[in-house]
Parts: sequence; structure tokens; C-alpha cells
Amino acid sequence: MGKYVFRRLVQAIPLLFLVSFALFLLMNALGDPLAYMMESRSRPSPEQRMIIMRRLGLDQPIMTQYLTWLIGNDWQIIDVRGDGSLMEPGPRRGVLRGDLGISFITRQPAWTRINERLPNTLILMVPSYLMTLLFALLIGIYSATHQYTFVDNIITGLSFFFYSMPIFFIALMLIYIFGVQFSRWGLKPLPIGGMYDPGQPQTFGNLFMHMIMPVACLVAIQLAGYVRFIRSSMLETMGQDYIRTARSKGMRERRVVRAHALKNAALPLITLIGLDLPFLLAGAVVTESIFAWPGMGRLFIESLERSDYNVMMAILMLLSIAVVVFQLLTDLVYTFFDPRIRYS
Repeated sequence: MGKYVFRRLVQAIPLLFLVSFALFLLMNALGDPLAYMMESRSRPSPEQRMIIMRRLGLDQPIMTQYLTWLIGNDWQIIDVRGDGSLMEPGPRRGVLRGDLGISFITRQPAWTRINERLPNTLILMVPSYLMTLLFALLIGIYSATHQYTFVDNIITGLSFFFYSMPIFFIALMLIYIFGVQFSRWGLKPLPIGGMYDPGQPQTFGNLFMHMIMPVACLVAIQLAGYVRFIRSSMLETMGQDYIRTARSKGMRERRVVRAHALKNAALPLITLIGLDLPFLLAGAVVTESIFAWPGMGRLFIESLERSDYNVMMAILMLLSIAVVVFQLLTDLVYTFFDPRIRYS
């Protein structure tokens, strides 16, 4: 097992280098990183712009820029004072030594910006994903064990409906019903934006009320796909010979489902979970934008609009590393659910 984990980690190193280089090429093809600075109140003169580009290495070939981002150089992103003069630059250590760069917009380290938004994203994404898994298991197993009944047909129809709906439509409908119509009906409306009410104490109750609609939106979209997946996986497993053998021995249906069918049907579900978990760190771009939730998804959109390369690269590399790690963990979890799988 140890040798397998070590081999997978060693194989991931060149993969991450290739991914980082491809992402770096894409980021540099999006636009001018100094365009937002030129629109600011203290925008630098053309001469200062050339100095900034030279010190940032933006006048260098793309490969040189990538190596600078990766291993660092003697210069760091410089700031512009209110009078238009330049502040002194300092050395940059590079990503391999823990320096993810400085945001072009806020002049803060990229990791500081991520550290501010990542907890907000986890507050939103983790409860929604746990609720999705719980409800999907309950509904999917019930639908599979009551195939073609009236309830199963209702579940199937609702699953197809929500799966085909764009997430922004669900979000806007929730805002219209619970944020607008509730006020007209004399009911207390739910908050439609942000994490807390402005000027109010940042309590758990205040946060919970703001979480209801974005969490419901995420659960509605994710639940539909998971229910269909679990239902089909359970139906395929329950049609196997060992399930019919267990039933022929007089074993109770509940034990057949729990001890035999569910454990074997869980392998495809584990694969799906392993693919989805890393993207919890990236947040929900549409949902966070609509509900003004200050998370990672909204940070990425803000950075994309302003060509804030360092922050975008930091987010994407964090996501890439998470994908590699969770895929390795997924492979290790397989051995628990299927004793036939061994890594040596």
C-alpha cells in the first residue's frame, strides 16, 4: 500500500507541472493584467507602465514568465502610490517555495485572498453536499426497491425536471417565491444576498437564514443527478446472481439491500464522490454570484473579469492538487468496499 501511494504521488508531480503550464498559457491569453490598473484613479503613466511590465517580466517570452512564476526572481509585483509614484519592489520566491504571487487588484498575496474566501465556500458547499448525499441515498434506494411504482415514477419525473433546469433558473425562482412573494403574502421573507444582514450581529442564526436559499438551490440541482445515478446502480446490482441467492436463502429484503446490494453498488458512487469533492473548494460560480455569497466561485469570476492572473492561477492549482489527492483517496477507499481490490 505504501509503495502504491508513493508511486502515485511521484506520477502526480509531472502531471501537475503540465497542468500548471497549460493553465499559465490560458491565463496569459485572456487579456492585459495591467488594464485594470490603468483605469484606476492613480493609474501610472506610459513610462511607469513600461517599468511595471519590465519588472513583472511581462515583456519576456512566455516560457521565461512561467519559470518566474514557478521558481521566482529578484522582483515582486510593485504597487502604485496615490500620487502615481512606484513603491520599491522586493524579491519573489516562486510557487515552488510557497509564494503564489500578489493580486493585481488588492496588492495582497494571492493566498490571503483565497484564505478569506475559502471558509465561506466550505460553509456553503459542505452542508449542501452532505444533504445531497443523505437524501440521494434514501430516495435512490427507495426508488430502486420500489421500481415502477407510483412513487418511483414521481421521483423519476422530478429528477429529470430538476436535472434539466439551469441552476440560475432555480435560484431566481427561489428568490421570487421566498424573497419577493413572501413579503406580499405577509410572511417574513428570506434574505436574498450576502452572508449576514448589514449592521446586524454576525450570529449563527443570521448566517443560517442566508444559507437556506443557496443551499436549497445547490441541493435541488445535485440531488437530481445523484438520485438517478444511485437508482440505476442499485437496480443493476440487485439483478445479480448473488442477490437472488441471498433472497432464495430466506434473507430479509432489508438485509439483502443493506449488506449486499448497497455495499457493491457503492463503488460507482465512490468514484462520483471522488470526482466531485475537489470541486467543493472551487465553490459554485453561478449560485455565489446570484446570492452575492463571498466565496471562491465569486472570487474567481472577479479575478477573471480583471485579469488577476496570480489569484486565478492559485485557485486553479489548488483545485488541481485537490483532484489528484482525492483521486488517490478514492482508490484507497475502494479496498474497504471491495476486498478483491488490493494495491501492492
